[in-house]
Amino acid sequence: MAERMLVSVQTLQRLEAGDPTVGLAVLASALHVLGMTQRLGELVAPDTDRAGISEDLARLPKTTHAVSSDDLDF
Repeated sequence: MAERMLVSVQTLQRLEAGDPTVGLAVLASALHVLGMTQRLGELVAPDTDRAGISEDLARLPKTTHAVSSDDLDF
């Protein structure tokens, strides 16, 4: 598999172990070799990124206030 991906065996082992320092190109190469290139598109789709959505929601303000008529000066 490593030979087909054009990476070292150690790099493939790091990918298999979930090492976060392995580059996206290595992951893309593995998906290509396995015939799963459609998964790459799914990985970068914002609407399926649960962690990203969760972080976005956490950044939203906890409270809001209505705009008063004084704020509308046009």
